[in-house]
Amino acid sequence: MTERDEEVKTFKELGICDQLVDACKTRGWLKPTRIQVEAIPLALEGKDLIGLAQTGSGKTGAFALPILQALLDSPQPFFACVLSPTRELAIQIAEQFSNLGSDIGVRCAVLVGGVDMVQQTLILAKQPHIVVGTPGRLVDHLSNTKGFSLRKLKYLVLDEADRLLNDDFEKAIDEILNVIPRERRTYLFSATMTKKVKKLQRACLRNPVKIEAATKYSTVDSLKQMYLFIPAKYKDFYLVYILTEKSGSTSMVFTRTCEATRLLALILRNLGLKAIPISGQMSQPKRLGALNKFKAGECNILICTDVASRGLDIPSVDTVINYDIPSNSKDYIHRVGRTARAGRSGIAISLVSQYELEWYIQIENLIGKKLDQYPAPEEEVLLLMERVSEAKRLSQMKIRESDGGRKRKGYGRDEDEEEIDKYLGNRKGKKSNKFKK
Repeated sequence: MTERDEEVKTFKELGICDQLVDACKTRGWLKPTRIQVEAIPLALEGKDLIGLAQTGSGKTGAFALPILQALLDSPQPFFACVLSPTRELAIQIAEQFSNLGSDIGVRCAVLVGGVDMVQQTLILAKQPHIVVGTPGRLVDHLSNTKGFSLRKLKYLVLDEADRLLNDDFEKAIDEILNVIPRERRTYLFSATMTKKVKKLQRACLRNPVKIEAATKYSTVDSLKQMYLFIPAKYKDFYLVYILTEKSGSTSMVFTRTCEATRLLALILRNLGLKAIPISGQMSQPKRLGALNKFKAGECNILICTDVASRGLDIPSVDTVINYDIPSNSKDYIHRVGRTARAGRSGIAISLVSQYELEWYIQIENLIGKKLDQYPAPEEEVLLLMERVSEAKRLSQMKIRESDGGRKRKGYGRDEDEEEIDKYLGNRKGKKSNKFKK
């Protein structure tokens, strides 16, 4: 911890104005986090920043507060643009800007795919101060929306910057950088950061200050990390065993594919567990609906791909389960960062099959620690075999029927998610006794 960490106790001492200090108090931000202590004074001095901090450490506040303070000093439309790799994270960032800026009249626009462009065009016509979006949809509007430009932009933020500077977003990011002013402030923030200097140079930083409010690739101390080395054919049984053991917890289960989220959600639902899927194959309204149900506590298990691994702040998550080990070990950091946020405790359990051992070893090397084994006696787990196998058979049959219906009708209907919605509605106030002995 630096001397600054020990000395600074309030946002006021960091240089934040009274109006925004009051906004922080309203949101329950009474004391700045370490990344905020490190970043905010430098941002207020006008520096470009590269910020590395653990997930759940208050990164959004570290860039939002200086931007809003600068906006108060010289208000103008299209003052700042924040880019995010996922739609859900963009929406969350915009909510934080709106909440912090509600008393000072800040207008935000969210530009993400899966939403009607005409609606977004109408919002842009009102000349918002802050634009938050995904790169592809922002490029669509820059190319096609009459009267919209970022030629007077003062601030550019790349949140989850390592992902945005990857090849997937290269073309869109380059197009955006070509049409915004070179004279601007630029902030890159992430829990993990690319080492490739060329990629960082593409963001056109000017003498940036690097802030490491965490050791590289570290996880928070309040997170308990464990593993189970199991045969691949038993993975479903172990997952159900853990979730039933933690039936009072709020859990996120990460899979590698969209198809797996769909199948696992149906299996768990057939076993009486409140699970809901979220993946890139779902329509945007369905994705947001699933996320909102999870946040509201209507269901306590979210089955997801890495679309939900970055930046999302769901305070109540107690448990993260890696049903599939990520092939990119950096993704592990982001996944397990969905729990043990803002000083709370949490547990992350990785199910490691014989085919995933190499990826698991890479994760241990990355975080620099050996994980403990999660206690799950095989004889107890295999007592679930018959019921879980039957639930899986019924779920696969349901998916085949659903897919056949879609092909015959020529369109998709998100039938499985609708079934889960009905199930959750029917389950309110009821408790499952399927696993009671």
